[in-house]
Order: sequence, then C-alpha cells, then structure tokens
Amino acid sequence: MQQKFPCLDIPSTEGIKYAGSKLKLIPQILQLTQKVDAKTVLDGFSGTTRVSQAFAKLGYSVVCNDIAYWSEVLGTCYLLNTKQHTEYQPLIDHLNSVPPIDGWFTEHYGGHANDGCGVQADGLKKPWQLHNTRKLDGIRQEIDDLNLDRVDKAVALTSLMLGLDRVDSTLGHFSAYLKDWSPRSYKELALEVPKVFTSEGNHEVCKSDIFDLVPNVNVDLAYFDPPYGSNNEKMPPSRVRYAAYYHLWKSIILYDKPELFGKAKRRKDTSDQLSASVFEEFRRNTNGRFIAVEAIEKLIKVTQARWIILSYSSGGRATAEELNDVMHSNGKLLAVVEMNYKRNVMAGMKWTHEWVTAAQKPNREFLFLLEKS
Repeated sequence: MQQKFPCLDIPSTEGIKYAGSKLKLIPQILQLTQKVDAKTVLDGFSGTTRVSQAFAKLGYSVVCNDIAYWSEVLGTCYLLNTKQHTEYQPLIDHLNSVPPIDGWFTEHYGGHANDGCGVQADGLKKPWQLHNTRKLDGIRQEIDDLNLDRVDKAVALTSLMLGLDRVDSTLGHFSAYLKDWSPRSYKELALEVPKVFTSEGNHEVCKSDIFDLVPNVNVDLAYFDPPYGSNNEKMPPSRVRYAAYYHLWKSIILYDKPELFGKAKRRKDTSDQLSASVFEEFRRNTNGRFIAVEAIEKLIKVTQARWIILSYSSGGRATAEELNDVMHSNGKLLAVVEMNYKRNVMAGMKWTHEWVTAAQKPNREFLFLLEKS
C-alpha cells in the first residue's frame, strides 16, 4: 500500500521488527528532503534500511551504512538488487524444501510447546519453537553450501530473517522472550521472496563506524538517526537496545556459533562493555558537556554534505538546549518537524527555537533540517 502525502507518493518498504524503526517518520523525512535540491543521500545509521529503501525508490542515489552485519545484509538485498522479484522464487522454493535438522540454533534457541508455556526444562524461555529452529538450522547451513554471490546470499538471508520475524515469541527484540508462547510461534517457518526492487540511482552499502565513513563520502544530504542514550541517570545507555536486542540476527548472518551468556543467551561480543556507542554514552566529560552531544557536534562538522536531517527523541541523552546550540553554531536550521507518538500527531514548528520547549514533554520525536555553514 502507498500512503499519500502532499505532492509525494510514499514508497512502501519492508523490514524486521525494530525498536528504533523510522517507518512512521518516512513521510516527514521525505517531505523535508523535498525542501532542498538533493540527488545523493547518506543514511548513516540505516538499521532496517527502510529509509534507504524509500530514498532509492524515489530515484535518489543512496549510501546506506550501519555498523550491524544484519543491516548490511538488508541493504545489499534491497539496494544492490538488479533482478526481478520472480527470478528469486526458485532459490526460495529450494530453501523451503530443505529438511529440518537439530543444530546450533535448536540447541540454544528452540523450545517445546509445553501446552503454551515458553519456559523450558532448563528454566529459560526461548524465542522460537523447536519445529522452526530445526528448519532454521537446515536452511542456514544450505545457504552457505550453495556458495551464492553477495546479492543472492543477502536475499536468501533477508528472506530467512523476515520469515523468523513472523514466527517469533518476543516483544520484537532478543534481550528477553515471552513466558507464554505467542500465537504466531506455532506457525511454520516459511520463506518468501523479499519485496526487492530495481531503481535508477547508484547505490552503495557500507558497514562502517560513522566517523570512519563520513570524511570519505560526499553527498548532497545526510540523514542521521544515532542510537541516543536514555536521559535517566540511573538507566544504562541504550547500547543494550541496539547491540544486545538484535544479537540473534548477527548470529544468523555470521553463522559463527559464538560463545553465549545470560538468560537470553546473548553473544558474548554484545556485552555492555564491548558494544558501546559514543552516541549512547550517558556520562558528561570533564567540561560538564554530555559526551553524546559532543559526538553529534563532531558528526555534523565532519559530514561532507550541504544538508543534514537529524532525528532526536525527547528521551535522549542530548538535552534540547545543548543540541539546539550545537545546530545553530554549525549551520542554519531550516525546518523542524515534531511527532507526538502518544497522540500520533505531527506538527511543523513555526519558529525553529520553538522545539526546545516542546522537547520537555515525553514521547516526542523531532526531525531537523540543517544547512551546514
């Protein structure tokens, strides 16, 4: 389905469940982009790649980047595809026919139905029922055995992730699982061809630290949605949300059978100490400034783009006043869009400083269009 926005058709996109998804903001992001003369775009923290997909479908040339392996796979599937949707059907049919096996995923993440109880004999809850982890084990091994090229493998892995996302027993992430099996977990894992498309732009898919990438990428416009930390002093930074929440997608992509820890059987390399992002840093530096705010300022300074669209949540570590100062000292704030998620209301700010007051309220998300000085 295509949503209508003034003078703009909003392309449909596809993705897994994701706590940081910008699906609802895509119309507003595209509306802001229409205010400037951009043809090339950097999506610096692409996540599920929905924003990148939308830009690509509208004819922009897109650089899609995220530090996550699974995001790189999604970007490769959607942005680098050159085939028609039907050309992948034989591959997906073959993968659906692969016999189930008892493998690594079944050993650690598969559970018996237990009359609806997700808690297993080892006292742990599991994200999938055994009939689906056995299919996962068989299909994942077959994907490697087929020796597919980069895009075909990305399409196969994307299909597998989307299929598993439809039969999980979670709240949309893998840091904890449901006590009672979700109704969808009883369904059979069935792969479908992802909603691939071909587009006019020249696209690039990267898996880089944003500060390593931006000095070497020249685009007209950059869209940044950093993983902001909580503004609650007692809360740990939200790196738990982005590294730990999606550890299983990383294990499925890499198929490296890593060392695990904790009740959710997280990858050891997603521990809080190892997977921190500077944007999620909740401490202040010796000058009293939040480290996350300094990171945003550095990002704006080193980005090789005339225009930047920046996402900001009212619960973020970067305070409104500090962020406002950063933007005004590094460019001209052309437009601000506010989204109230509780009321599902969007509003444009009449005055660009008006958002600072609005940011004191909870459940607000902002989009800023900045022209660099």
